[in-house]
Order: sequence, then C-alpha cells, then structure tokens
Amino acid sequence: MAGSVGDSVAARRELAAARITEPRLRAAYLHSRWLNARHGRTYFLATRLLPPSRRPAVHALYGFARHADDIVDGDLPRAEAAARLTALDTALGAALAGRPCDDPVFTALADTVNRYEIDPGLFTPFLRSMRMDLTTSGYATRAALEEYMHGSAEVIGLQLLPVLGTVCDRASAAPRAAALGAAFQLTNFLRDIAEDLDRGRVYLPADELAAHGVDRELLSWCRTVGHADPKVRRAVADQVERTRRVYRRAWPGVALLRPESRPCVATAFTLYSRILDAIAEAGYDVFAGRAVVATSRRLALAASTMVRTAALPPPRRAPLRRRQPVYTGPGARSSAAGRSRAGRRNHGGPVGEHIPITSTKERR
Repeated sequence: MAGSVGDSVAARRELAAARITEPRLRAAYLHSRWLNARHGRTYFLATRLLPPSRRPAVHALYGFARHADDIVDGDLPRAEAAARLTALDTALGAALAGRPCDDPVFTALADTVNRYEIDPGLFTPFLRSMRMDLTTSGYATRAALEEYMHGSAEVIGLQLLPVLGTVCDRASAAPRAAALGAAFQLTNFLRDIAEDLDRGRVYLPADELAAHGVDRELLSWCRTVGHADPKVRRAVADQVERTRRVYRRAWPGVALLRPESRPCVATAFTLYSRILDAIAEAGYDVFAGRAVVATSRRLALAASTMVRTAALPPPRRAPLRRRQPVYTGPGARSSAAGRSRAGRRNHGGPVGEHIPITSTKERR
C-alpha cells in the first residue's frame, strides 16, 4: 500500500496527531483509511474536515463496517456468508477482549473502542442487522424496517458520537445522532433501489408502496425497462419527503457536537441531502440512472458548509418530542421552488427540501 492514499503524507500526519506510534497499529489504521478512501467517497471527503487526530478512529469504524458489508453484499452462498458473519463476530469479541488479531481492521477497531470508550454492546445490533440481510428480502411496514435500521444505521451514529465529541452529555445528543444515521441510510435506499433489487432486496416499506399501487413486481419491471412507472415516481416522491423529515429531526444535533466536529458532520449532511435533490430533479426516476452529486459541486458545497457551521452556537435545548421548526440548514429549499423545478421538467409530484454519521449502505 506504499504510495497509496492509505500511506500518504496526510495519513502519516493523522497518525502523528492521534499519537499512534506502534508500527503494527499504524499499519492497521493505514489499512482502514485506504478502505474508507476507496469505498466511501462522500464519507471520506467529509472526514477530511475533522481534526487530524480524530480521523483514524473514523476510518477504523468504517473499516469494520465495510468488512461486514462485503460479506453480506458479496456473491457467497447464504450458508457461507452466515458462517463468515459468525467468524467476524467471534473475531470481534476476541479483539475487543484484548487478544492479538492478525486482521488489521480488528486491530484498529479495538484500539479505537478503547481510546474513545465506545460501548462494545453497539456492535451486537449491528451484526444482527447484517444477518437479517441474509434472510430478509423486504419489509412489510416502516416499523419492521426501523428494526433493521437500528442496527445497520442508528448504532453507527452512536458509535461515532464519542469520537466526534459533544458540548452536552452524550445521552442528550444520542437521539439526534441515531436519526442522522437513519436519514443517511434511507437516502441510500432510495438512490440504490435498482441495485438492491438486483440483490433480491427492497428496503422500502411494502405497505407505503402499496398505497401508491406499487409492489415488487412493478419495481422489477421498472428495473428491466430502465425507467420508472408514474406510480413508482409518486411512491418515490413520498419516500423522499418522509426521509427529509428524518433529516429535519437530526439537524439540531449538529450544534450539540464539539465545534471542531461540526463542519465535517454538516458537510456530510449537506452532501447526502443533495442526493435527495438529485432524485427529485430527475423526476423521481431512480431507474434511469444513479443519482449523484458532481465532484465539483460536492467540493463547493463542502467549502460553503464548513464556513457556515464552524461557529454554530449550541441550542439552549433540543427536545425531540416537540414539533420541529422548519428546516433552514444546508440543502433546504422552499416547496414553491421545488414545485416550479418539477413543473419545468414536466414530471410532477411533490418536491421538498445533510455529519460523518453514515449507514452500512454507503460503502459501495
């Protein structure tokens, strides 16, 4: 890996800032950084806005999640994939117990968990959700989907919270971090409907799709012909609006983070919410092409968001039970502007209105 992004001058500077000096440990963190840079482009870009000393821990957490995701989304027979997840769980337990490990991903992860006092129990629901991917191809209701997302997305936010740091007690910030993990994953589900169908999965609640006359058969037809049926576009538009509400619930959590972590998290927030905008601007046709934000646009958004959020003051309080105010953070758009844009494209459908806290589906 010499000469690669994992062993660059920037990477060595990060390790020095984090006071990671033992050669074997340094190599483990460099490997995790390489995995992040190669597979999580948006996530990696946002991570670069963190203080250098905190970046290695984020790479370590990403590396482990990537390990599990590769097993689940690979081409292995189900029984072999299940056996590998069991072996992964066993290796994780050994590493967290302090026993030597040959896999650099576990070496870096165990060190990160110890350094930041991350709750080891958060990895149990994560692996439970990974096992669900081997046996579950769809979700009848949002409640069923949320059970899956707790382990696959919300706990990722909770694992990262000690690394990012907070200006309040961690428990107060935890619900916002979990909500953001869910928002990111819901965005990935919408962007990747076609790819997930190829793997035999649908990550959208069946009852909510049925309300628009959509079922798996119709989604498969859209995948085959390469464009979305009008009913599917309406269903996707509904899912986009539901996801925007999760973002609005998560946004106040940015101000609960330590000031040096806010630009990174707010930038990821902005970049991910722009994926929803790209879906809307394509008329909610997620089968005609993958919704992406151009690299030049991502860099410009990252720069502007970093400036706006660096000195963001913490709110006096952030109660989850109260009705949230209208979201005015990065990526917000008026409903009138959204309707006008949709009208110009003659697609119709509602248009609405992005921390790294990610989900297990941004690793492709």
